Amino acid sequence: MSGKDRIDVFPSRMAQTTMKASLKGAQKGHNLLKRKADALSVRFRTVLHKMIETKTLMGEVMSEATFSLAEAKFAAGDFSATVLQNVNNAQVKVRARKDNVAGVTLPVFELYQDGGDSYELTGLARGGEQISRSKRSYTKAVELLVELASSQTSFVALDEAIKATNRRARAIEHVLLPRIERTLAYIATELDEREREEFYRLKKIQQKKRQLRERAEAEAAVRLAALGLTVAEPANMLTEGMDEDLLFD
Repeated sequence: MSGKDRIDVFPSRMAQTTMKASLKGAQKGHNLLKRKADALSVRFRTVLHKMIETKTLMGEVMSEATFSLAEAKFAAGDFSATVLQNVNNAQVKVRARKDNVAGVTLPVFELYQDGGDSYELTGLARGGEQISRSKRSYTKAVELLVELASSQTSFVALDEAIKATNRRARAIEHVLLPRIERTLAYIATELDEREREEFYRLKKIQQKKRQLRERAEAEAAVRLAALGLTVAEPANMLTEGMDEDLLFD
């Protein structure tokens, strides 16, 4: 097993405990990333469905707005100069807010009206109804355009977030977790080998001590045999001496 296949650590009980904690943390992080990816995917599909609907409706609304503008110009003539003269500031504005989905910030655009209608009297002489209809159609088109921009921005942000989350989850699943597991297996193998070596060493020490004890006993027996004694003879001689004293008494 090469060093690239596992984490370079010294095999010890402390390292084993640390690796087990790291394995548990990596597994928990992987589960959280999977849950985050699932939540983002649900929101992604919702935004995609809404974006498709908005684009479909956008085509219809823009077609209707263009046709209503043609009607208004036919009925009231070219009224664009009058509209431009009456407009000083933008009345339809867009503001942005942030929406949080599983830790991912999504921009949301909202349309709001700032001030009154400065060209509400346009077309009062003739073509007023057609101009009002055209204004309502283009207002609806602008609302859908802002909604579509919000959906597309969220779509791009969610797509990038899902890709990044899946990359992290795959990195943990296929790189980090196997390395930690291989490291734990390496530490367990080294500790088992160390225990076997320690057991063999103790066994050899005991065997050596037993050999030394047997050698010492053999040497003592040889010395006693050279003196014409055995191990039990000193006790017998002491007993015989005590019996003779008792007889003499």
